[in-house]
Amino acid sequence: MKVERRSIDYIPDAERHGKARDLFNIWFSGNMQLTPVMTGAVAISLGLNIFWALVAVIIGNVMGGLFMATHSAQGPKLGIPQMIQSRAQFGVVGAIIPLILVMVMYIGSVYYSGLLGAQAIHSAMHGIPVWLAMVVLNGVTLIVTTYGYDLIHAVEKYFAIVFAIFFVLITIEAFRLPMPAHSWSAAGFKFGPFLMALSICTTWLLTYAPYVADYSRYLPRNTSPKATFGWTYAGGVLGSAWPMVLGVVLIAASSKFGDDPTGFLAQIVGSTLAPILYLVIVLGILGVNVLNLYCAFMATVTTIEPFTKITVTPTQRFVILAIIDAVATWIGIVGQGSLITIMNDFLLMLQYIMVPWSAINLVDFYLLRRGNYSIKDIFDVNGKYGRFNWIGIGAYLLTIVAQIPFMNVSGIYEGSISKALDHADIAWIVALILPTVIYYFAMKAKLSATGELQEIRSAPQSVL
Repeated sequence: MKVERRSIDYIPDAERHGKARDLFNIWFSGNMQLTPVMTGAVAISLGLNIFWALVAVIIGNVMGGLFMATHSAQGPKLGIPQMIQSRAQFGVVGAIIPLILVMVMYIGSVYYSGLLGAQAIHSAMHGIPVWLAMVVLNGVTLIVTTYGYDLIHAVEKYFAIVFAIFFVLITIEAFRLPMPAHSWSAAGFKFGPFLMALSICTTWLLTYAPYVADYSRYLPRNTSPKATFGWTYAGGVLGSAWPMVLGVVLIAASSKFGDDPTGFLAQIVGSTLAPILYLVIVLGILGVNVLNLYCAFMATVTTIEPFTKITVTPTQRFVILAIIDAVATWIGIVGQGSLITIMNDFLLMLQYIMVPWSAINLVDFYLLRRGNYSIKDIFDVNGKYGRFNWIGIGAYLLTIVAQIPFMNVSGIYEGSISKALDHADIAWIVALILPTVIYYFAMKAKLSATGELQEIRSAPQSVL
């Protein structure tokens, strides 16, 4: 129960510990909660029947998990947080551009998940208003996050066991509910809604990319990349696909689930188990928001470090976390609304900014530099990676602009290509392909011109 001493700095070999299988617990319990259940419900709300909604959920998680787990394998190799490693692609100062957007993502995630947890507390104890429940829940999140990496791993390990047992029960009860006629029919495929649902489900695990290596960076340097990838992939895909499937089934059985998800779940498990259900839901929200808040802290310190060279003390750690937590709590108190609509729009907005970052990061790590980085220069504004890498920045911003015709954010904007595709949003496909091509060829030419590419190719170690 000691406060974590490290923040964004390199983890030396003497402090490395843990096993790759620990990553299963983190990503399984981090996903086995109400938020992805609501994400699955979105697929039905778009107009799909159960069959096609489930197809979108499964394919989306299988694809999204590939990118997420590939980022996780970077952690033991480099021993630094995920976003600070992106300084090699964007420059030490230039990396702040995606970092600011990532901080918005984290705060939004803490807000949305915290609101769901607060509503669960309110449903269990009507005398406690939602705003007070959110303050209390986010306060506990703050305490756990302050202690950091080891406590988070310990908490998530036991949460994983509890969540698995209770979700088995919920799954049995959910599949006993009566379903509308033809719910399981493969007929009636709707192209636009299917692509939209696929985008949302794929984006769910993709959005973990900016911080997934934060939870593998303490593993010993000789940890197998395949083991790191495999345990992360298994925990992430199983932990997110399972509750999303539940969300599909529950919203198809009754639209009341979308209005009051915790109340509806309490009804189907019965009054005897309802108190345990509320507790499990609240613990699930706590589990995922600890991850979100921890990485919001990492992103904040990474943003200010080039200008301050800050060495984070336990007190500074608590203060930074408290400020972030307070902002997310305030947004949750004043920003309540339709949960399914909020989740739909939030995930779509995330894909526009996070998928191109993920593509650039993976291309650089696996295809160009092959895991060979200078940790010293990553922390040096005058080092080999420079203040700004305009190739990375340009590819990133150009991709965001190129996605505009493909976007469809309900009630806000719909691009011309989205309209032509029956209102489908496939911007994430553009966000994967375009920056991959631009960055790979432009950066390869730059590395060749400076001689760095030849050095990388001759290096004995490789992540491939």
